[in-house]
Formats: sequence, C-alpha cells, structure tokens
Amino acid sequence: MTAALETVLAYYEAWTSQNFDKAMHYIADDIVCQSPAGPIHGAAAFRAFMEPFSQKVTTSTLLSSFGDDTTALLMYDTVTTPVPHAPGAELHTVADGRITHLHLIFDRLPFAKARGEI
Repeated sequence: MTAALETVLAYYEAWTSQNFDKAMHYIADDIVCQSPAGPIHGAAAFRAFMEPFSQKVTTSTLLSSFGDDTTALLMYDTVTTPVPHAPGAELHTVADGRITHLHLIFDRLPFAKARGEI
C-alpha cells in the first residue's frame, strides 16, 4: 500500500465510524478542500463542514481506492440518516502523513430534497 493511500484510508475509516477527532489527525492545518459548495480553507473550517455530515453516516461502503506516494483517490457510497444512498469521491494530496488538499465530489440534490428545499 502506498503512503498516501494508507493515510487516506485511515482518515476514511475514522470519519465513517464517527470518530472525527481521529479523522482530524490526518488533516493538515492549512488544508484546502474543493467541495460542491465551494472552497474551504483551513482545518477548523474543514471540520465545521465535514463533521456534521459524518455524524449522519450510518454505514459506508468503499467502492474503490488507489494511490501513489502523494495522491489517493477513494470512491464510496454512504448511507445517511436523511439520504439512503450518498455516493462520493475524494481526490487527496498528502504530505508528511497529512491531507493537504481534498477535492470532494458528491451529489447535493438528494440532500436538498430531504431538507424539503426542492
């Protein structure tokens, strides 16, 4: 297993098991996250964005993963309390065992429908 993939899989396991304190161990202080809602800068902003979602996850199935020494890509399907299938993909850049950049892709429409916005 490559260094980046090892880090990213440990991060994934932590946030999908609702242990966000452990997940944050793998996040760089100056992380940049490209999300469907726009860019997120810094660990505190990233936590404020991602932790509430992680608390809604009941199960997650890792569909695929691969990586090299500096990048890793995951694709997964989560089951959440508001939405029964919420697939996502994440492209990570890793340096010194921390995720410095995360490009997150997921469909926001099912969540908007669940909140009654559509």
